[in-house]
Amino acid sequence: MMHTRYDWTTTPITLDLLRGALDLEHTEHGVLPHRLPARARAQCADPQLAMAESQPSGVRLVFRTRATAVELDALPTKRAYVGAPPRPDGVYDLLIDGRLADQTAVTGGNTLTIDMAAGTAENRPGPVGTLRFTGLPDRVKDVEIWLPHNETTELVALRTDARIEPVPDRGRRVWLHHGSSISHGSDAASPTTTWPALAASLGGVELINLGLGGSALLDPFTARAMRDTPADLISIKIGVNLVNTDLMRLRAFTSAVHGFLDTVREGHPTAPLLVASPILCPIHEDTPGPSAPDFSDLSAGRLRFRATGDPAERASGRLTLGVIRDELARIVAQRADEDPNLHYLDGRDLYGAADSAELPLPDRLHPDAATHRRIGERFAKLAFGNGGPFSAESA
Repeated sequence: MMHTRYDWTTTPITLDLLRGALDLEHTEHGVLPHRLPARARAQCADPQLAMAESQPSGVRLVFRTRATAVELDALPTKRAYVGAPPRPDGVYDLLIDGRLADQTAVTGGNTLTIDMAAGTAENRPGPVGTLRFTGLPDRVKDVEIWLPHNETTELVALRTDARIEPVPDRGRRVWLHHGSSISHGSDAASPTTTWPALAASLGGVELINLGLGGSALLDPFTARAMRDTPADLISIKIGVNLVNTDLMRLRAFTSAVHGFLDTVREGHPTAPLLVASPILCPIHEDTPGPSAPDFSDLSAGRLRFRATGDPAERASGRLTLGVIRDELARIVAQRADEDPNLHYLDGRDLYGAADSAELPLPDRLHPDAATHRRIGERFAKLAFGNGGPFSAESA
């Protein structure tokens, strides 16, 4: 129930109030932000991609207001896994003038119950919930509400106790990034602490995060979405999903990388373009995929993954992370002769052997919250720091 002591103003939620979304779908409840445009979504029926791109990693409501109270009605879709303890609710981060001011969650919502052993999923509808931020400073300020990075979120209504308006262009550069679930933010603590969000904050740029859990597969429709999205800086993190899905062999991988980069360059011919290889992942360094879940500790809340491929099959073109790093470095070096704004980053410079010993991947695939922070800080230093491909002096 709303607090009646506030004189609420309801503002329609439109794309001019959202950052980080490429499309806004109107639903029976409100609007659903998407991180891939409708045309791209229509070209792939994969439920994993549909779930990942509708989870609003990096998507935030941004507005200027004197309001001291904000309410947002939202309909989340929460995930539950058969045999595992309940997952925590998704986190909403409130930023005021760029600083974290509060965090909350929304109760209720739909529940998607996933049986990983059977490969099935069942959706149970639930009620709309309301989050409320109060006690905001009584002055004109820029407000950002970062939506949960790992929870599909329909936005139903936005209420404030003072009028709002879009934030004027701050003149910041736009960074467009694509990667796997690690870039999506898997196991980060909150939406502003995924490694891309942290790096964007440290780099002083506006983030569009196309980190798509399980879905960084060199899809042409993703390349076209990146081609058509205005951006000043672009990065593509390639590798781990291609191994853990065992999607292609080396012959197809090489041409797919060239094709992806060609398409992105059609829309961004001179923008700094950084190709990043995978961070260290011991199970797949020399062993091909696919990855398979290990359910032995699931009841205790611990899901782990294992590599099921045969290392001997690298000779016939099966991909490992080591093979991918070598080929990406070769491709970038070859193309850089004609593309001086193309750069390569070895993912082990973000998370390598020493980091793995200190902060091992809890499920053998995904970094935890502390590792997200480390990767974000290192990426910011290597990409946005002095001499980096995204540094201010290179603009």
